Amino acid sequence: MKNIFLTFLLLSFLPGKLYAQTQHQNSGWFMFLNNTKFNAKWGLQFDLQVRSADDWGHVRNTLVRPALQYFINNKSNVALGYLWQTTQNQLVDAPDTFLHEHRIFEQYIFNHKLKSIFVSHRVRVEQRFIGRANEDVFAQRFRYFFRLIQPLKKIESSFTKGTFVALQNEVFLNFQNKDQLNNSVFDQNRLYVAAGYRFSKKVDIEAGYMNQAIKNVSNHTNNNIVQLALYTRF
Repeated sequence: MKNIFLTFLLLSFLPGKLYAQTQHQNSGWFMFLNNTKFNAKWGLQFDLQVRSADDWGHVRNTLVRPALQYFINNKSNVALGYLWQTTQNQLVDAPDTFLHEHRIFEQYIFNHKLKSIFVSHRVRVEQRFIGRANEDVFAQRFRYFFRLIQPLKKIESSFTKGTFVALQNEVFLNFQNKDQLNNSVFDQNRLYVAAGYRFSKKVDIEAGYMNQAIKNVSNHTNNNIVQLALYTRF
């Protein structure tokens, strides 16, 4: 696991340097993520996201993503989920477009500690049903995500209250029908740093900066994102 983690960490920071032609954007994202445990083995994960277009012009994307979780033990769980995403594009001298994407996804999460740092790894595979103006496209994508949380006060074992800093990264790789997307295995990378406050073992709030590097068909998009996130656990 350690070698895999270090390999993906290295790969995550490379893509942004691979493409000479870069389009720069600035946007804002809001994310709400809830985890509810029904019993020792079963739970529900749900997240809602709202994302702006470039320069905060309008709401470009909304995402609704529920998933049924099965807890293997206190460190790992698997999930099967569904996502509905909308994309609104407001175009100059052309009608606005409103598109949909549906996904089915499977994921595995492993949590552990490195001294005082709380670490989470997530592997997700997505089956994407992408709506376009003239056609629908099916593709599959692999995602690897890790997140580090460092409390800013000394703790014994669990972290239930106080300020923290967070670092996370996620790399996206196309592995089926990439020729229908950007004709590349590499899809995008999201690097994120944040500061937050844990009110209790049930509620966190955080704000941070994300750099989203996207490989397009002929160029590269670099999106600077301000993100506000609310996490709840029941």
